[in-house]
Amino acid sequence: MLDWENQNLLHKNRMEARANFYTYGNKESALTFMRGKSEGFKLLNGIWKFSYYENPKFVPSNFYTEEFDSDKLDDIDVPSCWQLKGYGQMQYTDEGYPFTVNAPHVPSENPTGIYIREFYLNKDEVKKQNIIRFDGVDSIFYLYINGKEVGMSKGSRLTAEFDVTDYIREGVNKIAIKVLQWSDSSYIEDQDMWWLSGIFRDIFIVSRDKVSIHDIFVKTHLDLEYKDAKLEINLELNNLMEAIEVEIEYTLLDVKNKVVTKDQKTMTLDKKESLKNIIDIKNPSKWTAETPNLYSLLITLKVGDKEQVVSQKVGFRKIELKDGNFYLNGKYFMLKGVNRHDHDPKTGRTVSRERIKKDLLLMKHHNINAVRTAHYPNDPYFYDLCDELGLYVMAETDLESHGFMWVKDLSRLTCDPTWKDAYVERIERAFHREKNHASIIFWSMGNESGFGENMRAMVARCKELDDTRLIHYEEDREGEVVDIISTMYSRVENMEEYGKNPHSKPRVICEYAHAMGNGPGGLKEYQDIFYKYKSIQGGFIWEWIDHGIEATDENGDIYYLYGGDYGDYPNNSNFCIDGLVFPDQKPSPGLIEYKKIIEPVKISEKNLELGEIKVKNMYDFISLDHLELKWEVVAGKTLLESGVADIDGIYPGMEGVVRIPIIDMDINLVNTDYYLNFSVVTKKTCSWAIAGHELAREQLLLPFRLEGEYSGKTNKDIRFEIFEKEHNLLVKGENFEVKFCKVRGKLLSYKLKGREVIEKAPFFNMWRAPIDNDMYIKEIWTKNYFKQMQESVRYIEIEITDEYIELIVEARVAPPVFEYGYDISYRYRIYNTGILEIGLEGVPKNEFPTMIPKLGLQLSINKNYENVSWYGRGEGESYCDSKLANQFGIYRKSVDELFTNYIYPQENGNRTDTKWVTFTTHKGDGFFVKSDRSIDFSAHFYTMEDLENATHSNKLKKRDFITLNLDYAQNGLGSNSCGQEQLPAYRLDAKEFKYNMIFVPFSKDEIDEVELNKKYKV
Repeated sequence: MLDWENQNLLHKNRMEARANFYTYGNKESALTFMRGKSEGFKLLNGIWKFSYYENPKFVPSNFYTEEFDSDKLDDIDVPSCWQLKGYGQMQYTDEGYPFTVNAPHVPSENPTGIYIREFYLNKDEVKKQNIIRFDGVDSIFYLYINGKEVGMSKGSRLTAEFDVTDYIREGVNKIAIKVLQWSDSSYIEDQDMWWLSGIFRDIFIVSRDKVSIHDIFVKTHLDLEYKDAKLEINLELNNLMEAIEVEIEYTLLDVKNKVVTKDQKTMTLDKKESLKNIIDIKNPSKWTAETPNLYSLLITLKVGDKEQVVSQKVGFRKIELKDGNFYLNGKYFMLKGVNRHDHDPKTGRTVSRERIKKDLLLMKHHNINAVRTAHYPNDPYFYDLCDELGLYVMAETDLESHGFMWVKDLSRLTCDPTWKDAYVERIERAFHREKNHASIIFWSMGNESGFGENMRAMVARCKELDDTRLIHYEEDREGEVVDIISTMYSRVENMEEYGKNPHSKPRVICEYAHAMGNGPGGLKEYQDIFYKYKSIQGGFIWEWIDHGIEATDENGDIYYLYGGDYGDYPNNSNFCIDGLVFPDQKPSPGLIEYKKIIEPVKISEKNLELGEIKVKNMYDFISLDHLELKWEVVAGKTLLESGVADIDGIYPGMEGVVRIPIIDMDINLVNTDYYLNFSVVTKKTCSWAIAGHELAREQLLLPFRLEGEYSGKTNKDIRFEIFEKEHNLLVKGENFEVKFCKVRGKLLSYKLKGREVIEKAPFFNMWRAPIDNDMYIKEIWTKNYFKQMQESVRYIEIEITDEYIELIVEARVAPPVFEYGYDISYRYRIYNTGILEIGLEGVPKNEFPTMIPKLGLQLSINKNYENVSWYGRGEGESYCDSKLANQFGIYRKSVDELFTNYIYPQENGNRTDTKWVTFTTHKGDGFFVKSDRSIDFSAHFYTMEDLENATHSNKLKKRDFITLNLDYAQNGLGSNSCGQEQLPAYRLDAKEFKYNMIFVPFSKDEIDEVELNKKYKV
């Protein structure tokens, strides 16, 4: 039987798993926590010799021998994924295996890579115990030192260590590694991600004394009042020599590195010894995500004159179940989380420390407090940062067999006793490496692998190993063995039912709000459920980052690849483009919205006439003393008042009343809204943000509006000329010209100061370029010919007066084949001042088969009108179910800046609740649009067809005109690519509608938009 097709063979000669730590020569070095300053640490990352083979049988049988000449082999970076270095096949699948399901057998054509390099050890190092460590190799590898086989390991995202003391020598040593892409492990490593192979995480060697600290497990136990603590230190000492007397010293330092306690003991160490030491600690500062207080524990092993120091960060905290909920340090808390995969658009699963840190800082900056390591252990550095910055971690092990869903037997391996050891070993290895992290409050057994005896065995073993944390696994939906009930993509109505009928165990939603493309929408409703029902303690959005692979086209433009772009089959296309941040770690509009929804301070009105507001603390553990509340009163673009309010003394869950001094403010601006804007910012710089970082914002409309008179749209002293031809009607006035088609009832031309505004006539539009979250409804829309709407003119009436000309067009807009549609009425009125008024109303006829994309007016305008200003929500894009992060104000952008460049092109850039919008040239000439109701608008240099047909952003080619949408309403976003459909409040069904807009010619040299708005009413 082949090693890589034997699920019962888990490794050869691999050491037992242990905690991740380093040993230092003195306390000063130990307190740096920098592995490069530890003793005997030698990083083997760098350039290795490499050769790739389609089949392991093609690998030279002597490749690992000292005689083998590797000079002619290729160079490769270690760590890296070999597919991204030009070897093998890139492939992305979400669920299904990319090979025939025949567990434990894998394809005989099994891509294999060999890695070779040399490393140097001096005479002191070779006298020590030498251990080589691999933090990630996919999926099975063999290790050879100086021509001898050392061992083998499986478990791609799990650490593997080998004792190579008997294989090394003084001077130059040769290391060779053989890696196979496929193994029996591939059946339980079927996570939603790219299939990438090779040595993708760090590899290093440690030379340690033969008398050493081998393992450490630190626990903290809080008393019944959650005040005082016991620090439990479990040590495993190793002695490869004769029995010897040693001294062990324990020193605990606080956050300022002041000694809290010190303890020591002397003993005779024989071979291996397990020790337990419990130290009482009076009222330590507790660790939470909001207060990531970390102590430094120094464990010093003295052997004669030699000193070894192990440093370990300690967070005092207690996680427990009580009354159907989980509590931290005796307090209820909520998870506001995300699921995170390792991903770099250039290097795949090889992720630098800098990038990991930026990920976590972005999470903290956007109010996220929890991470699920979907669906495998992360790089060890990740957990160090979560401890330090303050993030709750659901630590998931490297286990998923989702592909068995396709053979209708998801639980097959989970119920197969021959796979039991492979399952149980994975939680053991994950636990031991990560067991000392305060940030880890839950162990997760894996993902989407059904349920059965092997999962029960995993849970039992995890509880045996660790009595300080809770256990999660989503497929145990009845809570038979886990501590937390979990669901995926449960709809809001289901969550409501769960809340009304709570389980005896707490519930989280481990994946929800699929953040694919433009979206997700409806986040507020989910969060409202979490706040409403105590039994539901939050969830994790799927997911953090888009898994696009960076590419550059022939024009030098960067774009991102996804499944199928490499000729890979089967694949799941762009389903890996589903994150809250883009591949380059730039926040998406969805992340901006999520930050708003989960903000730690909520502000609402109490009595705005008196300037009274309510401030609610949404933190679980801390007061608002570390924050300050900045406020300003804005009318139009005028800042009237500003200041800072005191919000000290508002404790978790409490609400305080704050008075803003606006009672005596001078209110004299007419036809203008007055807004009270708030920004909640940090007072001091901390580990994850500088002073002044904004955590929350709010906006309240003040009841201070003064109505004034508006200007008329006509001028009795101005005349225009009318020219009628057989099919057209031409109107000429001072600095404007308008042409109508009398046959089709279309506005063909609208010229201002000789420049054409209209490039394509306005028309009633119901379509949008489908977003990823329209994935399923798009099929219905297409089947029912929503894109092929035909307009039939039924009636045209023309009215001519001295002050205006009006064209009324009655039409039927409907698809072929079916009988449903809209009776539409267009009303065009051109005043003698050049002001154009457009009215649009519609009545649905017969029953539409489903919700519709949008209702509105679309036209194309001259490309020179590319400078946009508007009064409405901004500055980012917004939609009816994703707009709370965007406040009302006056904003200015170019048409290019309105565009959101989603990896897979789709509808984007919409601005909701718009009161007016202007389009001007660089010289400031243009037109002002105002409606009798709030509208949505978007403008871009592409047609709907361009956005729908392009598969990548670089396929979009700018048009020489601007597509302008002025919409009555647009359907919500939802997250139905894998989640909630549009909620009823945001679902756009066919309905009667009516709205009117005016287009006012203007020049910024004469009047600005704000003053223009005060002049005209629709």
